[in-house]
Amino acid sequence: MADHETPESIPTTSNDGSDMDLSPRTNVDGTAVGVKRKRNVVPLIVLAMVFVAGGVIVTQFLTSAVDYYCNVDEVGVRDGCDGDRRIRLQGTVDKGSVDVANGVTAFTISFNGEHLPVRYQGQPGGIFRECLPVVVHGVIDNGALVGDRVEVRHSDEYVSVNDERVADAQDLGCDAGSA
Repeated sequence: MADHETPESIPTTSNDGSDMDLSPRTNVDGTAVGVKRKRNVVPLIVLAMVFVAGGVIVTQFLTSAVDYYCNVDEVGVRDGCDGDRRIRLQGTVDKGSVDVANGVTAFTISFNGEHLPVRYQGQPGGIFRECLPVVVHGVIDNGALVGDRVEVRHSDEYVSVNDERVADAQDLGCDAGSA
């Protein structure tokens, strides 16, 4: 390179023999200008929408999959034991309250002096009878629990770990011999 030549003034030829200008482009203020690329924001928007939709679906699934466990006396008192969600309700089947008609089993359960009517489509089966503690899964509708599952028997492990809970569930209005 000769003394009078600067890198900006060196001519360059391409493979096809034509001259190419390799001098840097500058703004008015003398700073170099880069090639501006348009970013395609559509994929970013779609990705964001997928993340938001996934979060909503997971949240809905988790909240609908949870059945709150409540005692009859906690309905309307404790958070999660409201009529606007599925619950598992523990109580003792009241003596003389079981009525089966047109394929629907209606009965009342109680706990700590509070009572709640239950409607169950079908026969609960198993060892279901008056004066036994039960757990009914369902939703509260018009002041009654509309159940879709009734659990009656607890394993020996549950009874041994939760003796006080089972004892508390025994209703005072039932004979000790009928339980």
